[in-house]
Amino acid sequence: MSSTVRAEEAPAERQQEINDNLGEISAIVSRADNGKKARLVAVSKYKPASDILAAYSQGQRHFGENYVQELCEKVPMLPEDIKWHFIGRLQSNKCKILAGIPNLWAVETIDSEAKARKMDEAWGSAGHKHRLNVFVQVNTSDEENKGGVEKDDVVQVARAVRESCKSLNLLGLMTIGSVEGSHQRPNPDFLTLVKLRDQIKAELGGDDLELSMGMSDDFEHALELGSTNVRVGSSIFGSRAPKGANAL
Repeated sequence: MSSTVRAEEAPAERQQEINDNLGEISAIVSRADNGKKARLVAVSKYKPASDILAAYSQGQRHFGENYVQELCEKVPMLPEDIKWHFIGRLQSNKCKILAGIPNLWAVETIDSEAKARKMDEAWGSAGHKHRLNVFVQVNTSDEENKGGVEKDDVVQVARAVRESCKSLNLLGLMTIGSVEGSHQRPNPDFLTLVKLRDQIKAELGGDDLELSMGMSDDFEHALELGSTNVRVGSSIFGSRAPKGANAL
């Protein structure tokens, strides 16, 4: 008999709160008319496994986590058909740990050719029979402290993933964008990501890449500009607990 601790159910009032919030956000995402069906990733950073279970019980399957340790602690507590997205800063020495998660669905923060190769090697060595979906994160706002590939290097990194990383599936491009840009309409970071997607299509061919852009404050606008993957946390689960708080 497994000794794994399973997630407890959230109190009924909390379940209802998450249900109501998730229903509202899901309806907006479902109504998006950008030519492609958009995906809602529920960002559960710092949230207890019981919150994730509440959203899961309403049909939500894609969840995003920022920290490898927190993700690894939550995975065995929750249903195996959850599709996990790693959306935090990717460190090369964490690739092997991430590759050990059987239901890791995507890594959205590939920010260099070297890290792509590390993740490719780790996923291949783990013996998975399917390729891992990845997004190339782009520093669309040219911020010094922001993660992501520089705009001039995006095509090169995309080419490397497609041609050299046989265990990875280049699913799309991702941006977080700047605070300043999030208040502008149209959002310049989103426009930049769309332009880079089109540039990759023109230079490398293949199907259109997905666009992972838009969070709680601007996901509706991101959908208007063609986002196919929105990462929404606080609008579903409420404000986050301080880092270091017991999230399990």
